Amino acid sequence: MKSSIWIQLASVALLLVLWHAAALAADSAFLPGPPAVFAALIHDIGTGELPYHVGVTLARVAVSFVIAMLIGTAVGFLMGRVKPLDRFFDSWLILFLNVPALVTIILAYVWFGLIEAAAVGAVALNKIPIVVVNVREGARALDRSYLEMADVFQLDPWRVLRHVVLPQLYPFLVAAARSGLALIWKIVLVVELLGRGNGVGFQLYLFFQLFDVTHILAYTIAFIIIIQVLELAILQPLERRATRWRL
Repeated sequence: MKSSIWIQLASVALLLVLWHAAALAADSAFLPGPPAVFAALIHDIGTGELPYHVGVTLARVAVSFVIAMLIGTAVGFLMGRVKPLDRFFDSWLILFLNVPALVTIILAYVWFGLIEAAAVGAVALNKIPIVVVNVREGARALDRSYLEMADVFQLDPWRVLRHVVLPQLYPFLVAAARSGLALIWKIVLVVELLGRGNGVGFQLYLFFQLFDVTHILAYTIAFIIIIQVLELAILQPLERRATRWRL
């Protein structure tokens, strides 16, 4: 375990060294080195500007994520367990999976205006099909013998869901959550760039207009760090817990 951590730290250190060397070789404002980027990062944290915009973006990510997981899980489970429903809506699912996120965002803004609900709805709509696909496969893979055993012992629906269905669905739910989180925060940045007045995406758009690569990289690094913390602190422990019952 310790050796793995040291290897990862060495990898990050090598990346920073290569980045710094490239910046020195380029000697250009369009490729700032790590010291300049981290100085901008610390400055904007101190002024409160970066925490505010990151917080706004994370709030949009959280709301979109919860909506997409709830709707996608319900629809995916029904499609996985009810074959006529699956056959009927399968073409719908393929359609929504292949609609570009940018198209969904633009249509949401055109139809509903540049409002918060349109932004969050567009992000959630892009995530829902991915959740449906994952949960549908999990519902199809449910072990029938466990369900039959629950029926023999006459367990009520809540206990069947809690003790039989969910433990088998957990790996699929976690997979949907991990892939969806990586997708959602990227789409949220596009939503903010196109039609919001705050958030990381909006800030990146302003920095792009000013050709301020230093702040673009600073905000990017800040958000990547936060997403990695969420991955290590929440998603990976959930994944370990989800697969514990198989051991």
